[in-house]
Amino acid sequence: MSADSTDRHPLFMPLVVLGGLIQGFGLAYSGMARPEVVLDFLQFDDFGLVFVMGGAAVVSGITFFAATRFLDRAPLTGDTYGRRVKSMDRNVAVGGVVFGVGWGVSGICPGAAYASVGIGNLPILWAIAGMFLGAYAQGYWRSRRASVSGEAVTTGD
Repeated sequence: MSADSTDRHPLFMPLVVLGGLIQGFGLAYSGMARPEVVLDFLQFDDFGLVFVMGGAAVVSGITFFAATRFLDRAPLTGDTYGRRVKSMDRNVAVGGVVFGVGWGVSGICPGAAYASVGIGNLPILWAIAGMFLGAYAQGYWRSRRASVSGEAVTTGD
């Protein structure tokens, strides 16, 4: 089975939604869906976000470690497990700085922004719209730059 979306297991999308529900519930339950908590973290007043992110990374790390050791293929897609290592380059450094400025200005963690809508923080939709516009602007800028220089544009670079 390939990774083509038409070949995916019928449970793929319901499980993606289930995963999002679990993640959103966890973010809301831990209080990380509230921008003021993120701002307190960024001002070094509350390190709860570190523990939430660290706990999530440990659970995910154990899951991926076990899955890649005991399963030869991803259960729903049938794809082989493989590492996709992103090299450190100028784009990573510049993108990280720009991301950090946006995070600091807005006080909104991108993942928690969607969960924040779920707890009734509707003004955060402006920030989500800004994230989409920023991503679109970067994609447009990259495409224009590549067409001028003759480079091929690939997703995920």
